[in-house]
Amino acid sequence: MPETPGVEAAAGTRRALAVLVLVLAAALVPLLGPSLALDGTGEARPPGVGVVTLLRISMFAALCVLVGESAAAWLSRRVPDAPAGTPRSWALVAAFVGAASAVGLALIVANGNLVPGSLDELHPGRLYDTADGRLALVEVNAFAVAGFCAQSRRPGTATLPLAAAIVAEALRAHPDLGREDDPLLGSALTLVHLTCAALWAGGLLQVLRTMRAWRTRPTAGAALLGLYARVAAVLFAGVTVTGICSALRRLPLESVLSTGYGRVLIAKLLLVAVIAALAVAARVRLRRSPDPYAAIVPARVEVLVLAVVVAVSALLTAVPAPIWWDRPLWG
Repeated sequence: MPETPGVEAAAGTRRALAVLVLVLAAALVPLLGPSLALDGTGEARPPGVGVVTLLRISMFAALCVLVGESAAAWLSRRVPDAPAGTPRSWALVAAFVGAASAVGLALIVANGNLVPGSLDELHPGRLYDTADGRLALVEVNAFAVAGFCAQSRRPGTATLPLAAAIVAEALRAHPDLGREDDPLLGSALTLVHLTCAALWAGGLLQVLRTMRAWRTRPTAGAALLGLYARVAAVLFAGVTVTGICSALRRLPLESVLSTGYGRVLIAKLLLVAVIAALAVAARVRLRRSPDPYAAIVPARVEVLVLAVVVAVSALLTAVPAPIWWDRPLWG
């Protein structure tokens, strides 16, 4: 049913408040997160950790939006008698934000993983000298190409550069520094984890936006959410399994509370547990309620908490990871 002007205004106010909460969370995580995570651990605060966290938040968020648009478009084509309307694409803005964030991270890599303090410390030419630098360049170019693809006649081709960005990020997260046993295994786990997470968070966001565009056809919107729910169950399993395996490789259980990495990991796990409960509530409502849109409220809360998880995940990549490679792989 079409929304009345009063209902539409109230919905717009709620969306504005939700965006404000997300902006505040995105600002507070890099501002306060490193200090809270490292307080009392005896670990040194990495230089520029707040800036790195902020750049990674924006890059991961852009990746989720771009991947989510492709995934939701694929699901929409599988809804019987789907309406023709689609929400306005955010791909171009997301690609710009992702590329700008990747450029900022690349400049930090080129300066020896230190945040440049002046123009004299900008050395983009050095990116070609190291593996991390070359991977950073791949991410910059991947977001730029994804933006062009998303605006072309075949927006689905954006999945190719996005896949390149995910692979580059997975390889960057596990450099072979002579300390890590089988870094390719770590990269493979990160590759699956990041892919599933981007599809999960970005896909839900775009599905909810599509349902809003289809609000005159609630049955089709509910069918789309049902399709996403089945895919999301597999994505949740992929995120959970790879996350646990990666954590066991990096962090001994006795160090969970005594390290910044462990504390951030616990915060992420608690948020994922909340998301799982919201997802179950949305799926139960979707099956039992006569209202096709009964599941939309918990689904909206779920996507907000997922956005916070993206921010916490970015912090997790910025705090020091305590790795003991003289230990058994899973011991």
